[in-house]
Amino acid sequence: MKVVLFAGGLGLRIQEAAPSIPKPMVPIANRPILLHIMKYYAHHGHEDFILCLGHKGEVIKEFFLNYNEALANDFVLSRGGREIELLGSDIDEWRITFANSGLHSNVGQRLRAIRNHLDGEDLFLATYGDAVTDAPLAQMIADFRERDKTAAFLSVRPTSYSFHTVQIADGQLVSAIEDVTRADMWINGGFFIFRSSIFDYIEEGEELVEAPFRRLIAEDELIAYPYEGFWAPMDTLKDKHNLEALAASGHPPWEVWGERNGDVKLESPWPC
Repeated sequence: MKVVLFAGGLGLRIQEAAPSIPKPMVPIANRPILLHIMKYYAHHGHEDFILCLGHKGEVIKEFFLNYNEALANDFVLSRGGREIELLGSDIDEWRITFANSGLHSNVGQRLRAIRNHLDGEDLFLATYGDAVTDAPLAQMIADFRERDKTAAFLSVRPTSYSFHTVQIADGQLVSAIEDVTRADMWINGGFFIFRSSIFDYIEEGEELVEAPFRRLIAEDELIAYPYEGFWAPMDTLKDKHNLEALAASGHPPWEVWGERNGDVKLESPWPC
């Protein structure tokens, strides 16, 4: 199944971390967060990627054009350096389409721009280039296949945000205040499943999660998968530091492909 990655935004809120590179190339444990996201999908068997490029897209192209498997994996060196035997591989089986989707395009228009690369695909996956998760993707896809719906997304708790929700009565009187992490609130986690019919709902100039999703909701064509496991964005420098700390622990929860997590089957919260 093809995976669309929206990797062309300006990433204004995290430019202080790496002003010279696009947001998906901001490193976590010396590797771009984009690569972490792609490895998550590859772990689940989805290795055909479409990168929707825009702002500093050439940086992303150069990274993959110059990618050296030996620097990312164990290997054996022999014959004075003339032979290298790789003991592992990251991206050898991947197929990556690099597609310009506009410098200032919103997500809906980026998706429309690469529609021709999805010809013949009944289902496809999509996500932003700035969040990681350990959600059981295979179970999510299996459940979606059983439903006659157009779109779905992972819905998560806003656990990475430090603000309070406020209820107001009679114009100004506060009736309740609660930490957002304990409030009954769910947000869009940014991991999508779409049928090809999604393009019937997106018109010229529209953002994806606005008018098109309102049309889907009106027709009962949009479902959410609530997930209370690990999910974390990288919107700010604080978010980056949090992810770096998790990576430094040696057991990043999103690395489902790693030695510790590779054989672990996460229990699905959804029926299949």
